[in-house]
Amino acid sequence: MKNYLLQSIISRLLMALLLSLSGPLMAANIDDTRLWRAPDHTRLVLDLSAAVNYQTFVLSNPARFVIDIQDTKYRRSVASKLKALDLSNAPIAKIRSAKRNSSDLRIVLELKSTVQARVFTLPANQQVGERLVVDLYDAQSAESTIKSATQRQGRRDIIIALDPGHGGEDPGALGPKKIREKAVVLAIAQKTQAAFNRRAGYRAVLIRDGDYYIGLSKRREKARAAQADFFISIHADAFTDKRVSGASVYTLSDRGASSGIAKHLAQEENKTDLIGGVSLANQSPMVASVLLDLSMNAQRDHSFKAGQAIVKRMEAVTPLHKKTVQHAAFAVLKTPDIPSVLVETGFISNPKEARRLASTKHQGKLAAAIVAGTTDFFNIYATQGTLVHWYNHGGKRSADSYTIQAGDTLSQLAQQFSVSLTDLRQYNSIQNDKIRVGQTLKIPPQQ
Repeated sequence: MKNYLLQSIISRLLMALLLSLSGPLMAANIDDTRLWRAPDHTRLVLDLSAAVNYQTFVLSNPARFVIDIQDTKYRRSVASKLKALDLSNAPIAKIRSAKRNSSDLRIVLELKSTVQARVFTLPANQQVGERLVVDLYDAQSAESTIKSATQRQGRRDIIIALDPGHGGEDPGALGPKKIREKAVVLAIAQKTQAAFNRRAGYRAVLIRDGDYYIGLSKRREKARAAQADFFISIHADAFTDKRVSGASVYTLSDRGASSGIAKHLAQEENKTDLIGGVSLANQSPMVASVLLDLSMNAQRDHSFKAGQAIVKRMEAVTPLHKKTVQHAAFAVLKTPDIPSVLVETGFISNPKEARRLASTKHQGKLAAAIVAGTTDFFNIYATQGTLVHWYNHGGKRSADSYTIQAGDTLSQLAQQFSVSLTDLRQYNSIQNDKIRVGQTLKIPPQQ
């Protein structure tokens, strides 16, 4: 009987211990808050001192989204920050908060419009602690759409999707003097876009054009929505050894990485999907295999050849970590129908390289090298039906005239024929940019 009672007591104690472990072990504080605006959603982040349990529900008339966080309080400075957040472009009209049940905290988001909400927690990492994330997706805008390429007399532009890594809540690697990867790679991508768009036959689109986060799978979806011919992901990563330096170009490998650093970088980059609350490990191996096998062999070949061309051009402007194209299982490159490369512009963890990466002049050189290498590739492998393919196969622009087609604009034509917009206007005595279908435009000679 005594043994039975003792076993019963032990069982109850173990049960109580397990139940206590299912929730937070201590009261949590909200230490800070931030709000990020992306084209299709708004993200509210609450920095926590410990893990929390929470519940959410929706109220109507007026529309409100409510978050009840158990055993949590916030500092006065955070309450002031919540009230001071810039909500001008967000679907939130006002944020209110108050104590509930003496120990819990209720946060109420008063909404301007209907949204789809997703709430999740993120574990602490080397840069920040526990977080509660609230994503509010705009109605009828779950995914922003990029306009497709305009067909013009069977000679369309080659579309280049430029993907600056990280963004928003995910700063990427951090260098000395608070140099952040997300800011550096966005600046390089913007310069690369401008350089592409100055070339006849090319149009570059940015997957991320501001400081906000996009999940890795969404980046691939945006490239496909843009009908991209080529995908370039731009990064400036870090390594545990600060002496490591040099730029590299990577293509996808679904097997082994070509070096220890390649494996490390791929692991770190793939973790960024956790910033969005998505674990890549949950993907079905069968589904992943089918996706990769659809047309991956041909795309890998083109990716490698384009990578070789970019490496050759980058060697002229910056030291290289590896002088050959590297391979690693970067999730962002797993688009089966678009050739893709990932360019590591350098190691931001290296103090000397970090200073160069933060330099506007060096960013411009990197952008020019990426563009030159890419165009070197397309001068040989341009997609049929593009202006570049037409040039490569003996096509020549008319030295005298061009007949306006539906969808043409004067600025596009100036770019297509490699003349300035001012010269095109003056040569045709045009006072403004109005043109009409069927109109004959005289093309000024190139200088």
